Amino acid sequence: METQVTEIAPNIYRLSTYVSSSNILFNQFLIEAEEPLLFHLGPRALFPSVSAAVRRVLPPERLRWLTFGHVEADECGAMNSWLATAPHAQVAHGALGCLVSVNDLADRAPRPLQDGEVLDLGGKRLRRIETPHVPHGWDAGLLLEESTGTLLCGDLFTALGDAPALTEQDLVGPALATEDRALATCLTPATGPTLRALAALRPRTLGLMHGPSYVGDCAQALNDLAAAYDERLDAAVARMRGPRH
Repeated sequence: METQVTEIAPNIYRLSTYVSSSNILFNQFLIEAEEPLLFHLGPRALFPSVSAAVRRVLPPERLRWLTFGHVEADECGAMNSWLATAPHAQVAHGALGCLVSVNDLADRAPRPLQDGEVLDLGGKRLRRIETPHVPHGWDAGLLLEESTGTLLCGDLFTALGDAPALTEQDLVGPALATEDRALATCLTPATGPTLRALAALRPRTLGLMHGPSYVGDCAQALNDLAAAYDERLDAAVARMRGPRH
């Protein structure tokens, strides 16, 4: 498996590995700046390929920040391998996630981030946005790169299959088809409002973990996903209540 490298916005690189046995993409995002940052750290099995891809952009030893959306093996399984490779790197994660998981899992103490806190990388600014249980995970959150309007949106819009690096094609249909099989999204009264709040940020690029990066109408895509999840939540509640007599 070879990890492909594509610049999806100025100095923002998508590192993408298609795993055919699972029929899914695993993407990381490298931010080139004075203090380089990697969003998603990948599972341990992909570390050799992903670290080689990072080296095509900059020496991995230069990494300063290691980040991810929520604690799962595909998002942070290789965390300690990156810490061993980059001696000055520090994990930065939401304060809740640090408290309940990362303080214990990481070989070096992480930096806890509050909702809305910005990491100034020197040339790029990454804002942590807490999205608990959206799409899943108590500690879930995303990063917005403010200068380019790039929303690194983790497991949102997850779709099976290989995909081009960049697309303007529909994201919602493939995401809902995958959701029908995986049931990976927490449907709660907060799901739709959280997605609409992300849409209100008017991002210009969406960096998906499992799919292509999107350069179409990002706000519309987020609003459409919110509407679809609202419909599914309403239908689930109606089924639970049963027929009215």
